[in-house]
Amino acid sequence: MAAGARPLRSFGLIAAAAAAALVLLAGVLIAMALRDEAKGVAGGPLAAAIGGKFSLVDQNGKPFTDTDLKGKWQLVFFGYTHCPDVCPTALNDLSLALDQLGEAKKNVGIVFISVDPERDTPAVLKSYVESFGGPIEALTGTPAEVSQAAKDYKVYYAKHPRPDGGYDMDHSALIYIVDPQGRFTATFTPDDTADAMAARLRKLLS
Repeated sequence: MAAGARPLRSFGLIAAAAAAALVLLAGVLIAMALRDEAKGVAGGPLAAAIGGKFSLVDQNGKPFTDTDLKGKWQLVFFGYTHCPDVCPTALNDLSLALDQLGEAKKNVGIVFISVDPERDTPAVLKSYVESFGGPIEALTGTPAEVSQAAKDYKVYYAKHPRPDGGYDMDHSALIYIVDPQGRFTATFTPDDTADAMAARLRKLLS
C-alpha cells in the first residue's frame, strides 16, 4: 500500500507546484500589463478578475470584509509578521510613499493580510504594524478564510519548513491598488521604491 501511495503523493506535489507557478505567472503578467496604465484598469475585465468577497478580523479583533475597502484608495498586501525582508520592506515603503502625499494621505489606506494565521493573531498583528508609520489595517482569520482571500487576489503562499523545526511562508509579493469603489485598479511590485509609489498614487488620485 505504501509503495502504491508514493505516485499519488508525487502527483499531488507536482500539481501543487504547477498551480503555484501559474499563480506566480499570472501575477507577473498582471504587473507587466499595468505598468503603462497610468489610471489603472478599474471597470475593465482585468479588474473583475482580481479581488472578491472576504471576511476577516483586524488587529483589534473587529470584523473586516471586502466592503470595508470602499470609501478610499486601499493598498492591499499579503504577507506575515515573521517575514525577514520583503514584508517589512514593503510596509515601510508604503508608509513612506503615503507620507509624500501630504493632505491626500487621508484618502489612502494600507491593508496587510496575513498568510500565516497560525501565528498571526490580532494581538501579534497589532504589535507588528505599530512599528510602521502608515494607517495599516492588519487582517487575519481562519486558515479557510485567509485561503479564500488569497485565492480571490491570485496570491500564492505555502508553508516552508526549516531545519530547526520552525517554518517560513513562501508567498507572492504584489501590492494591489484598490479604488474607492472597491475595484482592483493596479499593482506595485517589490522593486517599486517609495518615490515611485508616491508618483503613481498621485496620478491615480488626480
